Amino acid sequence: MSGFKEPNFADRQKAAMQARQDILNKFRAKPGLDDPEVKRRQAEREAQAAARAKAREAKEAAKAEQKRIEAEAAAAEAARIAREKEEEAARQVALEAEQKAKRDARYAARKGKGKKK
Repeated sequence: MSGFKEPNFADRQKAAMQARQDILNKFRAKPGLDDPEVKRRQAEREAQAAARAKAREAKEAAKAEQKRIEAEAAAAEAARIAREKEEEAARQVALEAEQKAKRDARYAARKGKGKKK
């Protein structure tokens, strides 16, 4: 079994040069900005971004509409509660007036009986 061969300076230098050459070749293989494929992908990305923006605007509009509807419902509920409180107060006043009228009638009846004696 052969042992591990430690690379000398020349081997390391050659490996580094090969790595630099591979990176340079990889960079050169990339298409330029005027390549039709690059332009097509850029157009797709822009279309997707526009679609996302449109969807976000629609979602925000729906959310604003929902908040408006909820605010109207809350206002209607508050108006209903206020109206019910007013009606209850009016009923209470009418009940108190009716009770006072009955009490006054009983008092007057008692007073009337007392004068007949």
